[in-house]
Amino acid sequence: MSYFRELPDFEYQSPFANSTGASDYVTAKNIFRRMKLRDDLKNVFTLFNKYIIDEGERPDTVAEKQYGKSDLDWVVLLSAGIINVRNEWPLSSRDLYNFTVEKYGLAEKDFVHHYETKEVRDSQNRLIIPKGNRVDANFSVTYFDNKTMVTKSEIIGVTNYEFEMKENIKKSTISILKRSYLQQFLSDMKKEMTYKRSSQFVNNNLIRTANTKLTN
Repeated sequence: MSYFRELPDFEYQSPFANSTGASDYVTAKNIFRRMKLRDDLKNVFTLFNKYIIDEGERPDTVAEKQYGKSDLDWVVLLSAGIINVRNEWPLSSRDLYNFTVEKYGLAEKDFVHHYETKEVRDSQNRLIIPKGNRVDANFSVTYFDNKTMVTKSEIIGVTNYEFEMKENIKKSTISILKRSYLQQFLSDMKKEMTYKRSSQFVNNNLIRTANTKLTN
């Protein structure tokens, strides 16, 4: 079931020069009629499974694996809260490398993007500084260990490529609607896409906008 096939239609007055009269209309899909998961359902963990996107997988291949139909790729994207596939879907290793080179330059991809802390513990194994905090290049920490003042500069430089790789990995874990709830979700969508009675109503799947060429 293609997402766009499920969108209802609307008619608007023909903008074409060869229009034969004021009553000519053009029919199009109502792309402004959008479907999304209710915000209160996003935290209902029993509805979703965590899914790790493998190297090179696409929304349609994930849909085929999870639901048995590749054209349910839009369900995968809705479940994951993804609007812009280009920016929000993880890149393959090759595409990530090319993206990084294009963004920073071939040499600059290995330049330091930022600095992060290493984990620092005292002699009693108490955590002083956690790993992964972003800091300045001159960052240091001073603390007392057995009444002795200790100063450490435990940081590591993260290159532009390493930064983009970490960001890409974050995108690889998504939430996906469980298969057992799929039919209910599709049924609910059909109901949401049905037009209610209004001045523009023609039928459940069609509305007609006002025609400014018509006069009383």
